[in-house]
Amino acid sequence: MLEIETTALPGVLILTPKRFGDHRGFFCESWNRARMAEAGVTIDWVQDNHSLSREVGTVRGLHFQSPPHAQAKLVRCGRGRLFDVAVDIRKDSPTFGQWVGEDLSFDNGKQLLIPAGFLHGFVTREVDTEVVYKCSDYYAPECDGAVRFDDPDIGIDWGLAPEAAILSDKDKVAPLLADFDTPFTWEG
Repeated sequence: MLEIETTALPGVLILTPKRFGDHRGFFCESWNRARMAEAGVTIDWVQDNHSLSREVGTVRGLHFQSPPHAQAKLVRCGRGRLFDVAVDIRKDSPTFGQWVGEDLSFDNGKQLLIPAGFLHGFVTREVDTEVVYKCSDYYAPECDGAVRFDDPDIGIDWGLAPEAAILSDKDKVAPLLADFDTPFTWEG
């Protein structure tokens, strides 16, 4: 069983696998190709990634990988808690520059499905938060890019002051959305 919720951004989905538990813990299918195909989602995952952020307030993003190696992602929390965000950056999209966010935690088991053509980022809400995510294409450093997490034109409410964010050097110097020429186009 899998609960699928739509969001304000078409294509971005919240997936919550059913957990079967007893005194030992629980079991769930975090991904099932056949069930997703029944729901119209037919993504071929090729890579799994796993990250650990030690401190609360660690921000990773807003990241993307451009064509020809654009990536869809399926993000879940392996331990801890995070606020996960997707931003539409497809030229001519009616939702260009708009964002959605969802609290993902080990406890709630939710996952965020983010199609190619969207920025992705998150902020950690607990120490030692682990993020596990599937990607639809392999990492290609020449296609790697970022937009500033605190861009006022996007206006994401991260739940922390921008100066309190723990960032990588790459994310500290990422351009604003207005200074970014997106390689993605909305296909209607």
